[in-house]
Amino acid sequence: MPSFAEHCAETTAALAQPFEQVHRWLDEFAGKPPYGMRHRKLRHHLAGIEQVRKLWGEQAATAARLHIIADLKQEGWTQDQPFPRDEQHYKAMGLF
Repeated sequence: MPSFAEHCAETTAALAQPFEQVHRWLDEFAGKPPYGMRHRKLRHHLAGIEQVRKLWGEQAATAARLHIIADLKQEGWTQDQPFPRDEQHYKAMGLF
């Protein structure tokens, strides 16, 4: 899984801002019971991106998408697969 610093570096390179608040929000439940690394099902999907858009705007939503794609790739997801829509779809895709 990319680290917080790696996520911030990626968004700084792509968007000229680190978007720390977005990365912290997406990974808020990482390592916490009962989720552990299975926290991604909670916010790492299109519905999560829409929540980010409402909270922080369009560029933040782009930062969220970059974060989620980096994490999905760690789970074996490829860009020719559907992007998870929400928590149920994320789980149905066999992602954690």
